[in-house]
Amino acid sequence: MQKFSVTGMSCGACAARIENAVSKLEGVESCAVNLLENKMSVEGSCSDQQVIDAVVSAGYGACVIGAEKSKSGKPVVESEERESRILLKRFCSSAAILLVLVYFSMGYSMWDFPLPAFFEGNVVAVVLVQFILSSIILILNKKFFVSGFKAVLHKSPNMDTLVCLGSGVSFLYSVFIMFMITRAVVLVDFNLVEYCMNNLFFEGAAMIVTLITLGKFLEAVSKGRTTDAIRSLMSLVPETAVVIRDGKEVTVGISEIKIDDIFVVRPGEKIPVDGVVVEGESCVNESVLTGESIPVDKRPGDEVCSASLNSFGFMKCRATRVGEDTTISRIIELVHNAQTTKAPVAKMADKVSGVFVPCVLAIALVTFLVWMILGYDFGFALSRGISVLLISCPCALGLATPVAIMVSSGLGARNGVLFKSSAAIEMAGRVRVVALDKTGTITEGKCRITDVIPMNDYTENRLLELAASLESKSEHPLSKAIVEWAESHGINKNLTVENFVSVSGKGIEAVVDGKKLTGGNYVFASEICDVSSIREVYDQKASEGKTPLVFVQENCIAGIICVADSLKADSKSAIERLKQLGVETCMLTGDNDKTAAYIGKSCGVDFIKASLLPGQKSSCIEELKKKGFVAMVGDGINDAPALTSAHVGIALGDGSDIAMDSAEIVLVNNSLNDVVSAIRLGRKTLKNIKENLFWAFFYNVLGIPLACGVYYKAFGLTLNPMVAALAMSLSSVCVVTNALRLNLLKMKEKINTIPKEEIKMTEKILKVEGMMCAHCEAHVKEALEKISGVESAVADHNNGEVKVTLSSDVADDTLKSAITGAGYKVL
Repeated sequence: MQKFSVTGMSCGACAARIENAVSKLEGVESCAVNLLENKMSVEGSCSDQQVIDAVVSAGYGACVIGAEKSKSGKPVVESEERESRILLKRFCSSAAILLVLVYFSMGYSMWDFPLPAFFEGNVVAVVLVQFILSSIILILNKKFFVSGFKAVLHKSPNMDTLVCLGSGVSFLYSVFIMFMITRAVVLVDFNLVEYCMNNLFFEGAAMIVTLITLGKFLEAVSKGRTTDAIRSLMSLVPETAVVIRDGKEVTVGISEIKIDDIFVVRPGEKIPVDGVVVEGESCVNESVLTGESIPVDKRPGDEVCSASLNSFGFMKCRATRVGEDTTISRIIELVHNAQTTKAPVAKMADKVSGVFVPCVLAIALVTFLVWMILGYDFGFALSRGISVLLISCPCALGLATPVAIMVSSGLGARNGVLFKSSAAIEMAGRVRVVALDKTGTITEGKCRITDVIPMNDYTENRLLELAASLESKSEHPLSKAIVEWAESHGINKNLTVENFVSVSGKGIEAVVDGKKLTGGNYVFASEICDVSSIREVYDQKASEGKTPLVFVQENCIAGIICVADSLKADSKSAIERLKQLGVETCMLTGDNDKTAAYIGKSCGVDFIKASLLPGQKSSCIEELKKKGFVAMVGDGINDAPALTSAHVGIALGDGSDIAMDSAEIVLVNNSLNDVVSAIRLGRKTLKNIKENLFWAFFYNVLGIPLACGVYYKAFGLTLNPMVAALAMSLSSVCVVTNALRLNLLKMKEKINTIPKEEIKMTEKILKVEGMMCAHCEAHVKEALEKISGVESAVADHNNGEVKVTLSSDVADDTLKSAITGAGYKVL
């Protein structure tokens, strides 16, 4: 597949025309144009030059991505920021001149505004000033005329064609009237002068291009440019690696590594290429690939992936995949393909413009001919034809989408929802399925203690002291969770620790406070003593998505401490609100089936896909697309391919830079409830755009017959070209006013839910020890309300009580575990 940069596109019709031109080439199997990124991907045996020539023949420019300059020697792609500045400068200049022009035209002729003494009674001078000012505005906006005429030459009129026709014909007619005025002044025919002055509309021609320029500027600002995630992904791979050559360690460039080379990875270093461990043991953080927060133990024979981080331990590995075949390279390719082959979102106005323009031209021509045939003078017939062109000018049509997009994007930004493009807002409004990453999106993404279960006369405090002291010597994230919890709750973690040993894949052991202590999984504990008595508890906690750690001191079970990645406080409510919007939810995760099933059930998602690699997440997105428009929500580097594969990608604000680069929507507040807000805003925006487009066409349906003079014979009604131009401007004002109504939307407004009285509520009161202040109350409340089935929790540290309101059955042990995990004791 070859990628090209394309220049000169202004609407969806342009993208379709380029695709059509390139697809006709012999040897081209497929062609996809991405309007938002100005990119095109082509598959087939056709040469690059043939593709470029086809694009040039269609009236646009192209070059292979990577080429710095086009044939003309100028840069092929302008930054979106620079384009916005150019449009803003052009609009401001045009608007300033237009104000003066309107003063000379409408102000003088219609409202008798005073003019400098030189112009008093000098009609020719007044008209000449209008001609000069309107000419300057048209020259400033010459891009519309260049693009419009090129489109006509290629037999594919676009919206620029409508603009140049409406503005150009009205300007040329005004020039004709200007000469008529000059002739009338010479002949001292004041009646003709008055008639001609009423038929001047230089300001109409200038106003058309000025308002359309405003629309183009608003569109450019709201659209922006998708940032390039490829470069960020590439930065994950180290530039050099240490390999064994002739028995010595040698530092080489990453490109010099070959298959079967033995490379060395020290603690804190990134793995350069995919391989297999041949010597040493360690714990590798693969979150950049899997998104899971818990590192994976690696022993000889285990596979390691490029870009993952060696947390601790020295390893020698044999390279199995290098260059473009590595895991990270394949992820990069997935992201790149998803970005370049995504179909552009066609604007409704662009879809109808191909039919709208020929129809308007035909109506204007027929109008002119009919009035000529009926015996009316040339000026009258021409005025009717020009009125048709002016009143049907697509100002409202052109502003309908960008103004609504601009208002909604500003509203979203004020509420912590950032849209990178206008397409993102439109696609958010069409979403019917939301795919959610688990770690860091539905869950907190941080390991924390959830249960402390002391046994055999060990107190909770003593168990935590022993565990924290032992784990303080380990760098494993599970160990860090225990140590951090002990530090925050004032637990002593400084007992004497000797002979510390890490047993890869099982746990750790040492002599703590003079006695041997081990901590790890069930298998590790079973090698020391009989642990059959705790099997039921162990399995139960594991089925709840937790990681139980068994601590054994001198062949006696001291207790179990469970560590898990807990649900975010708003995950369940956000998923419930999505369902109320008619949106289906699916959780995608690289975690095991048992943990995924528990988390999925807890938060209430409709579907669960577990044990997925990054590439498989993209495949799942493709399957979900059969149900409708899909949004992907993620925060990790591993989510990047899925984010770009979905119709719209949504990244959390505290996620990785790669995820935020790959997504079209960024949630600053890191709340899943903002996914609901984004979809609601998108739907309201789409509705607003449709209202604007309806008004634009309804206005034309009413105005065009009047402009044609259909009612002239019966009622004597005609439409002066000046009035037609004014009506066109007012139609734009109506569209903008309607778009501003979006500001009335309350994005945080709750969606209708099942009445509380229809839900059977139960209450439980727990006696809790350790709450000392309002902060403690909030801590307990937060821990309990994360539990599925807990409607609310009210803590009172003065009475030492917590009142829990339940909407479904919740086991007492579950409530106690939550409070214990928060650092308090249930009496």
